[in-house]
Parts: sequence; C-alpha cells; structure tokens
Amino acid sequence: MRKAVIVAWRLAMAALVAMALIAPAQAADSQPSRGKMLDTMKRATRFMVEKVAYNGGYVWSYLPDMSRRWGEMEAYPTMVWVQPPGTATMGHLFLDAYHATGDPYYYDAAEQAASALIAGQMDNGGWNYFIDFGGEASKTQWYATIGRNAWRLEEFQHDWGNATFDDAGTSESMQFLLRLYVEKHDPKYLPPLKKALNFVLDSQYPIGGWPQRWPVRHAFEGDYTGYITFNDDVAGENIRFLIYVYQVLGGDARVYDAIVRAMNVYLVTQQGQPQPGWALQYTLDLKPAAARSYEPLGLATHTTASNIRQLFWFYRLTGDTKFLARIPEALDWLESVRLPDNLIKGGRAYPTFVELGTGKFLWLHRRGSNVFNGEYYADTNPDGLITHYSSTRAIDVAGMRREYAALRATDPAEIAKDTPLRPGRAHPLPRYFLIDEAATSDLNTADGKRNPDVLVRTLNPQGWWPTELRATSNPYTGDGPRTPVPGNFTGTRVGDPSDTSPYITDKPVIGISTGTYIDNMKVLIGRVSQP
Repeated sequence: MRKAVIVAWRLAMAALVAMALIAPAQAADSQPSRGKMLDTMKRATRFMVEKVAYNGGYVWSYLPDMSRRWGEMEAYPTMVWVQPPGTATMGHLFLDAYHATGDPYYYDAAEQAASALIAGQMDNGGWNYFIDFGGEASKTQWYATIGRNAWRLEEFQHDWGNATFDDAGTSESMQFLLRLYVEKHDPKYLPPLKKALNFVLDSQYPIGGWPQRWPVRHAFEGDYTGYITFNDDVAGENIRFLIYVYQVLGGDARVYDAIVRAMNVYLVTQQGQPQPGWALQYTLDLKPAAARSYEPLGLATHTTASNIRQLFWFYRLTGDTKFLARIPEALDWLESVRLPDNLIKGGRAYPTFVELGTGKFLWLHRRGSNVFNGEYYADTNPDGLITHYSSTRAIDVAGMRREYAALRATDPAEIAKDTPLRPGRAHPLPRYFLIDEAATSDLNTADGKRNPDVLVRTLNPQGWWPTELRATSNPYTGDGPRTPVPGNFTGTRVGDPSDTSPYITDKPVIGISTGTYIDNMKVLIGRVSQP
C-alpha cells in the first residue's frame, strides 16, 4: 500500500528488516538465477500459505513452535489480523507475485486471503482490527483480558462493536477486494466489494469527512471515534479507494460526489489565522477535538504536513488552484512553531501538538504503572516524556515549499489532463501495489540484506527467513493492581507486568515474521519482474 506504517508496533516491525537475516558479512557479487529466485519465492510462500495461515489469514509474527503470535497485540491462535502488514497486505503481495511470475499458486493464495477477509467482513461492510474465527465468545474473552490490559493501546481496551477506518485495515482490504475482482471479474467478489463500497459511502458525513469507527456508537466515556478523522490518513485512504472504484467500475455519480466532498473537507477544516493548521480530528461543527488521552486538543504538525501533501495530490487530480490557495499560510505556520535548537533531537524540529489560541507546545507524559492506576496527560514541560508516541516530528517544510512552487508554475489544465476523475477514460489499476517499479533498478545493491543472493541463501530449510522478534509483550496473567507498583514507567513502552502492550525487548528471540516475508518477497518480485 501507499500508506506508511505509523503505529508503534508497525514501526518495530519495519525495523525487523534491518536485522531480519542471518546473513554473511558481505553480499555475493553474483546474482542468483531467475530459477533460484522463483524457487525461493515459492518455498517461502508455500510455508506461509500451508503452515502459517489460519483460514487463509495472517497475523504479524509467530514463535517457531506457534505457541505465541502477535498482530499489533498478542493474538489467539484463532485470530487473523486486518491491520497492515496483515491479511490484506499478504493478499496484495500474492497478486504482485502472480503478476511477476504468472504462477497460479500465488493467485490461489490471494483468493485464500480474500476468503478470510470476506468471512470477517462485518454486516455493515467494514472490518475491525482483527478477525477471530473462534467466535463471539473467544473475541469477548480476548477483549476482557489481553485487550483490557493494554495500557497504551486504548483502541483495544473495548470491543467497540463496529468497524474501523483506523490504520488502513479496512481501506487496504477494500482495495485488495477491488483489485482481485478486476483481475478476472470473478462474480463472487462483487457482493463483498459492493458491501465495502456502501460502507464508505454510508459512513461519510455530509461535509465530506469520515469518523474513525462506524456506525457511530458513543458507547464509552471519552469515545472520540465519531469525530471527523484525519489521523492515520483515514480520509486520504478512503479517497484513494473511491478513485480506484471510479476509474475501473465506471463513473458512478455517487462515488464522484463522495470524492469531491472528501477533498473539500480538507479546505473547510483548515484553521484561520493566526493558526492555519489542522487537528487530528474535528467535531461535526468543525471544531478541533482531542482523541486518545495522549492526543490532546490542539493542532497537530504532522497532520498539517500530511494534509498539505494531500492538497498537492488533489491539485494534480483536478487542476483546481483552490487546493493550493492556503498552503503558504500553513507552511508559514509550521515554520513559526519550529522548536528552539536546544529541544531539537534526531532531526525532529517540530512539536507534535500546539495548543489552540496560545500557541504553546504540548508535551506528552504519563504516571502510574498500568491501565487501572495510570493516566496520560499533556503540559508545557518538555522533560519526562512518553516514548511510544512522539512529542516531536520531523517535517520537511523546505521540501514542501519547493513542491508548492513547482505546482504553482504548472498549467492547471495540463497537469490534470490524465486524471482518473475524467469521465469516459479508462484508467487501469496499478499492476503492482507493494512493488515500486521505479525502484527495482536499485535491487542489485551491495547491501547484503537487500541482495537477492542473500535472500536465496538465507531462507531456512523449513521455508522461512529467521527474524529477531524484537517486539514482544507480557502474557496476560490477570488484571493489573489498582495501586502503582514500584518503578518509573514514564518513558517505557510497557508498564508493570500486567500491561499487555507490546514493547521492544533487549532479548529478542528468533521467529517467523510476516513483515520480513513481505519485505523479502518484494525484493525478489522486483527482481524477477525485470526483463
């Protein structure tokens, strides 16, 4: 998918690639034959499909004996994960491999992943973060134990009972089903695809935005999920799906209207002077709103940067200069909230949150030791910060200024002449969704971890790439105590032993990683797809 992984666990999974392989110090100069790469791809895929998958679906990592497994959190054996890099990501990978090789085994694997997603699709057409094939009682038990005790993962502390747009799980699943239907126009994929499309259309607010979860329930105190949401690119991912639908299934007026309203919501939610940025979420009367307890009320610099880039995209789609009109204001505001030099670390020069009205920087903290006795709070003190959610961001304001200047110099009619939003013009879906075709020329790098020869040689006899599982979690042993246990958990990723939130361990074990499989297959697919 186009979306970058953004949650903390997914960041840890991405980091696995750097340590994924038990590899020689130097990569071999020669490249393996196409036949060897195809054999490696097939052996690795057979292992995932025939030994790892459950009902066609996947989580993120597994111990070799399958005694424990994890998605964003520890999962039951009957669970598969919808969030990337989960079941839909694997489906996209299989279709990419099918396009690169023509081998029907990969298409069959993609169909199995689709079957898992269809089985777990909610009646409203969307998806939750995971699917539990163990049934309602199993899911209820998981939420009452593992989910309930995840201090920092508030989205898992309740069974919200509805579907979510968070973390691109629903969006990626919809795009995968669309892609699979378009591949051979197999009619069995049309009903779940239409169901998913109706979910996106029905859940959109008249103003153009979407809630994080739908149908809106307000089932719990502090429920923020019904607000108009930009966080984790909810609106952007839905727009992308709708554009794909519009370009390959015909110019449906409902879909076009939804796209236009969704693009316009970026304009009406930009704040006025002197703070012309964006917040993570908005009330239905377009006021900035807080989200999780470590996402306070305020403007968000990373969301502002993301929305600026979305407006660049909308201009390319439409040639309408209204999408560029207020970008200079937003860029000026970002520059105005740059941190003083003594607070800049690791290139992160911007505060994540800026208080409305005052312009003060908000810093994120917590106290206590678990979900029952702890709390998060924000203040103006830059010391003693939480580490699982950054109080600062790295934003390339200068780069966005250059891109803005380049777009302003274009002819609006010329830049949008090939837009997929033009009725009556065929626009096929991208051939590859996970493979950047422009980057395949870099796959002969001397970096051993990305060298196809190393990937061929380090696939173990069982058919998987040994990976250090640096992300782990405390097993559930009971609810946490109501009084804090001794220790300082201010800057840790996990609280006391009752906290089931994932954390990075300094004693990783070797295991099976879906993320490693995907990343290594991307290298090999990119290589075999070349002439």
